[in-house]
Amino acid sequence: MTDANTALHADATRPSRREQILRAAAQLFAERGSRAVGVDDVGAAVGVTGPAIYRHFASKDAMLAEMLLRISERLLEGGTSRVADAGDDPLAQLRTLIAFQVDFALDNPALITVHDRDLGSLADDDAAQVRRLQRRYVEVWVDVLGRVHPESDVATNRARAHAVFGLVNSTPHSAGRLPRGRTAALLAAMAEAAATAATA
Repeated sequence: MTDANTALHADATRPSRREQILRAAAQLFAERGSRAVGVDDVGAAVGVTGPAIYRHFASKDAMLAEMLLRISERLLEGGTSRVADAGDDPLAQLRTLIAFQVDFALDNPALITVHDRDLGSLADDDAAQVRRLQRRYVEVWVDVLGRVHPESDVATNRARAHAVFGLVNSTPHSAGRLPRGRTAALLAAMAEAAATAATA
């Protein structure tokens, strides 16, 4: 099984010390909430003293901001490139987006939890940047769904996209109940059914 929170790594097989710190912080933030975790806790998780963390990050808030910005950038870049690689068939584009989101959710459950719980803890400028990136990622989905459902308006397709995110990003609650391959297949099938369902 893939190590958790690989979206934080440029190279998942050789994470840098900075990336190791972010991964440990993500796990601790997911378990306890960012406000209940100290720099010393993060340092202990990666085998360094708390003060050594400050060589990489100015503060705990800086760790939180970087992890949420990184995953937002990774989603936007990954989704955009996969749609471009999928060819002109809208259903193929949708399926590759779904597979990408499913893999992300299964590989990064702690990051999903941290995002849901701690986005509101970011400084205003950082939160605004994360939300801008996320809106752009949603619009990648909306564009594809518009080609799958040319009869639907943008608001309906945006609602479809968010419904799929809610389904797929439920993995922090459901992961581990089935083998990964079966979980991925189940999520992908359910997401496709939801995304392709016609409106009444």
